[in-house]
Amino acid sequence: METTHGLPTRMTRQRRLVFEILQSSAAHLDAESVFELAKIRDAKISLATVYRSLAWLKEAGLIQEHRLGENHAHFETTATTPHYHFSCLRCGKVVEFEAAEVREISRQLCAREGLQVTDIHLHLSGLCAECREDQEQCS
Repeated sequence: METTHGLPTRMTRQRRLVFEILQSSAAHLDAESVFELAKIRDAKISLATVYRSLAWLKEAGLIQEHRLGENHAHFETTATTPHYHFSCLRCGKVVEFEAAEVREISRQLCAREGLQVTDIHLHLSGLCAECREDQEQCS
């Protein structure tokens, strides 16, 4: 894919806007949240354009889609280092974490089975510390 300033040359103004929103966010945004933020900067952008932009950015490898225990996707820019996610089933909080052990398990599996792993997705779910504390106080 040809690039200009590190971004694909077919990066339209709307795609760039969606990408910039995801790049500047510390949260894992869903399409509706991206749309709401995009409308602030471009009142004419449609939800359909946001969905098409997200699909194109994902196909281009610039963003990743995650299912974090909800019935809709969340997006973030493609990370330079592998990381994984924990989501709280009560409040929806998402915690990103690194785990060298996961890479080691993958390496061992590849060596033992002759596999080639191209991507790893690890999503843990449960209760965050705050929700656990609230639950214990209610008991």
